[in-house]
Amino acid sequence: MIGRRKELPPELAEAYAAFQRVLDEIEPAKSGVADVLPSTRLPGRPLDDAVEEFRTRLERAGTEMSGWRRPEVEPEWVACDVGLSQALERANRLLAREDDPLGFEGLLGTVEQLFDPLDPFVAAEERFRALRRRR
Repeated sequence: MIGRRKELPPELAEAYAAFQRVLDEIEPAKSGVADVLPSTRLPGRPLDDAVEEFRTRLERAGTEMSGWRRPEVEPEWVACDVGLSQALERANRLLAREDDPLGFEGLLGTVEQLFDPLDPFVAAEERFRALRRRR
C-alpha cells in the first residue's frame, strides 16, 4: 500500500492558514532584528530601525491571532498570545530607552530578550503537526 500523506483535519485548515499568516509576520520581524548584530563585513542595522519594524510586524501578527484560536490548540494559542504581548512590551521599552546596549554582547542580549517570548510559536507549530492524520 502506498503511504498517504498526513493532513490536518478539514476543520483546522483555516486555523492553520491563520497561524501561518502570523508566522509570516513574526519570522521577518525576527530576521530584521537579528540584522542589528554586526558581522565581519557589515556594521549591523540601526537598532531603533529594526525594533520599530519588529514592533510593527508583531502588531500585524496580533491582528491574525484570533484566526487560529481553536480548542485543539488552545494552550498553545494562549502561550503565543502572552508571548506576543511580552515581545511587544519589550520592544516598546527598548524604543523608549535612553542609551544603546554596549558592544556585541549587549546587542546579542537585547536581541535574545526580544525573541525569547516568541518561543511558544515553535510549540504551536509542533502541535499543529501532531494533529495531522492520514487521509
